[in-house]
Amino acid sequence: MKQLIKKLVPERAVITYHRGVTTLASYRYGLPAKKMVIIGITGTKGKTSTANFVWSCLMAAGYKTGLVGTANIRIGETELLNKYHMTMPGRAVLQQLMADMVKANCTHCIIEVTSEGLKQWRHQGVDFDVAIFTNLTPEHLPSHGGSFEKYKEAKGALFAALMQSPRKVIEGKKVNKLIIANADSEHADYYLTFPADKKVTYGIKNKANYVAAGITSTDNGVIFNVDSTPYELHILGEFNVYNALPAIALAVEWGIPREQIQAGLGALSLIPGRMERIANGIGAEVIVDYAHEKESMTALLTSAQKMKKKSEDKIIVLLGAEGGGRDKAKRPAMGEVAAKLADYVVVSNVDPYSDNPTEIAEDIAKASEVHGKQRDKNLFVIEDRRAGIRKTLELAKKGDIVLITGKGAEQSITVDGVTSPWDDRTVVKEELRNLGA
Repeated sequence: MKQLIKKLVPERAVITYHRGVTTLASYRYGLPAKKMVIIGITGTKGKTSTANFVWSCLMAAGYKTGLVGTANIRIGETELLNKYHMTMPGRAVLQQLMADMVKANCTHCIIEVTSEGLKQWRHQGVDFDVAIFTNLTPEHLPSHGGSFEKYKEAKGALFAALMQSPRKVIEGKKVNKLIIANADSEHADYYLTFPADKKVTYGIKNKANYVAAGITSTDNGVIFNVDSTPYELHILGEFNVYNALPAIALAVEWGIPREQIQAGLGALSLIPGRMERIANGIGAEVIVDYAHEKESMTALLTSAQKMKKKSEDKIIVLLGAEGGGRDKAKRPAMGEVAAKLADYVVVSNVDPYSDNPTEIAEDIAKASEVHGKQRDKNLFVIEDRRAGIRKTLELAKKGDIVLITGKGAEQSITVDGVTSPWDDRTVVKEELRNLGA
């Protein structure tokens, strides 16, 4: 029915509706975005981790900060899991959450900004002061007419909105408009063309204002330095350096002492469903992560390779892909990466929605077969996600690395159009108990 309505109703009418609802909501809740410094983060991957690193640094510096993101919602120290199954909640929800932050005396708010949210004008009435660009790879293309350029331009709406609202004065300080962009992305230049009071870049490979060096994995996270200042993350995965760099850049630009930045980054030991370790009696490293497309899967599996203690340790990954109009091209790409970088591949449901789950799973599995995996030997297709998780854990031995990917801390799963409560982390723990581990 929803898809039929989309086809029958002119797009202009849909946009007018979304803008109207959001505008009314912003006034209903007292224009909360005008009362806080608003930081928008956009990109294909890394938004949630970046948002949480920024939150932790600002909190360490004494700024009470809220956050609205894919995995979690924070109002100061209070944290809730995102129950809306959308990164950037629509209608009045986002405005209500910001109003709750204002009531709790938050002075700063971080919002993960999606192309779909921008397309539906969920940012109407949200006066951004900082825009952060993480990276850009093909994702959600069907929602943008199958065009990568349109997808890129849709995200540009965040940066275009930056200078369209007046500069604020928060706690007696004028807030200048700032753009922070990943210099290692080939698309950074596009987002840096938008006007702002200041623009800075970060990266690892290319020349930038903030460059990470000396990156080294530890048993508990990653260490690196920026401009000779050492930083330590207590979250696994060297790719998280990219997610921490915008937090460092923003904090330094705002004059936050480096000791407080170090404390903020070091204090964050858990981002729900992002490289989240699950304790177990197998003796394996069991991790739940949101990785759900080629680039994030590559980064995750590459990090897993570096985490291995012995050459004989195995990497076991469970993966899948969403239905509901998501980009089908990512399915074989993920299957290929998993086949090349993991020892065992288990393909299972993520959120098929009303699409054929067998077709989705087979698109991934067939690509894994092309790249060397053999069914029922080191490749298993188990559509039921709980059964898939159980199989993944049954394969694991001491020293192995088990990666449960695709959903992270999402609180529901949709199969055959029916949405049910779900949490990968809870299911993994339940299946570990069933295995006596």
